[in-house]
Amino acid sequence: MNRRAFVRTFAGGLLTAPLAAEAQPAGKVYRIGWLGTTQVPANAPGREAFIGLLDREIGGMGQQRPDAVMRGVPYRGGLILGILIVTLGCASPKPPPDNPPIVTGPSQAQSLASSPRFSSGGPDAEKYGANEGYPVKAINRLPFFVGVFSHYDQLLDGRTIRRAASPSRLLRAPSEPALRYEYQAETRSLDDYLARNPATGLLIARGDTILVERYQYARTDRHRFASFSMAKTVTAMLVGLAIAENLIRSVDDPAGSYVPALADTEYGRTSLRHLLQMSSGVRFRENYSGQDDAARLFAATVLQDGPGGVEAVKPYNERGRWSGALFSYASVETQVLGLVLRSVVGRPVAEYFRDRIWEPIGAEADATWIIDASGQEATYCCLNAVLRDYARLGLLLAHDGRLGDRQIIPKAWLSAATTIDPNDWHLKRVWDRTGFGYGYQTWIFPGERRMFALIGSHGQAIYVDPASRLVMVHTAVRERADDPNEETIALWRSVVDVFGARPQ
Repeated sequence: MNRRAFVRTFAGGLLTAPLAAEAQPAGKVYRIGWLGTTQVPANAPGREAFIGLLDREIGGMGQQRPDAVMRGVPYRGGLILGILIVTLGCASPKPPPDNPPIVTGPSQAQSLASSPRFSSGGPDAEKYGANEGYPVKAINRLPFFVGVFSHYDQLLDGRTIRRAASPSRLLRAPSEPALRYEYQAETRSLDDYLARNPATGLLIARGDTILVERYQYARTDRHRFASFSMAKTVTAMLVGLAIAENLIRSVDDPAGSYVPALADTEYGRTSLRHLLQMSSGVRFRENYSGQDDAARLFAATVLQDGPGGVEAVKPYNERGRWSGALFSYASVETQVLGLVLRSVVGRPVAEYFRDRIWEPIGAEADATWIIDASGQEATYCCLNAVLRDYARLGLLLAHDGRLGDRQIIPKAWLSAATTIDPNDWHLKRVWDRTGFGYGYQTWIFPGERRMFALIGSHGQAIYVDPASRLVMVHTAVRERADDPNEETIALWRSVVDVFGARPQ
């Protein structure tokens, strides 16, 4: 695809790369695993429609090309047939054949009540393209958010992050808890939340147990959801690992020490610490107007409208204030950190992430990370994964970087990344509507209890409470990129109040 044409059409709203919308199957189904086939009970409601669905699918479902760089061209591969049980539960669409990571689902012995719940609709579903099957087109407008945000790696070049050789097991609660939360002087339920908020996926887990797993807008547990700026926190964790491995000497070293091509630039003269804290002092406008510096960076990296690599960050080279003086959110600073990582590890960031985090946490599905024209990952955004693997990542952080007897991420680094030093007054409250402070590429809740979040635009988030090993993963299609997710935070606080009394 001509990348300049892609930039123009993505920004301007013209069709460039449509993918055929899949027909929705009749009947109401639950998917409870990807481990084989099962006999449909003779008295199951909708049995004939279900058998018809199996007949249609027995010829094989699409699989991604196995090469490292995907270009959105599926091929017809081997059958991955899920265990499906027809029920009177929520409607579940046929899994899309153009984005099928191989998933290890819950045990066959798990009760139906604890299985994921799926819905083909959601708030304002028609506005989000329900009548057209949630189309997947390279158009940056609301009717295409559902399709695009769950198929980023079908429209853009990405590097595959292979699933773990032995996926870890997540247990399930016997039944979904009845949750209540307070918002705008009203007591609301989880069903109320989903009826009011455009969440594509919602998962709550404690310890190693899933309490809630819901999907809307015909999304399923096989869709890879875009993380957007949640990826920034992942990048910070990889910097910590590189320091622990002596690939980076100190967080106070300037970026130019590791990326010589940046040595004579303002970002090259900025310390890694101040890049991690979004306080470089270099001018960069990020207001999501579509005409800001963030849009230019997105075009130069994700949309490959340029050579990428160091050249994508060099245009931002004017210092507005001294380094470390003031917080100013700037995605380019995470991209500089990604260039440092690529230089010190000597291989793609996605490969380093796979070996150091994705494999150890036992990821059940392939993930992807979007790359620029040079092959450099867009480390400020664009990691794509299934909901349960985001939960595994969150649970790693909730356990202070430790899984079992293995410390995956250094505890001291994770603590430094998710707390605010008393001397860093400029980081204590950087987002007025939420009260959040900022650590190392991580949002920090106000108050004495240590809680933090990975947050991406349009409603993506992973909320973490280490004291109780509690995590909530939220993917969404909010209309505003900078929506503060106030109702989501109210839900999370209620979850912590109910389940966060003691650690597991």
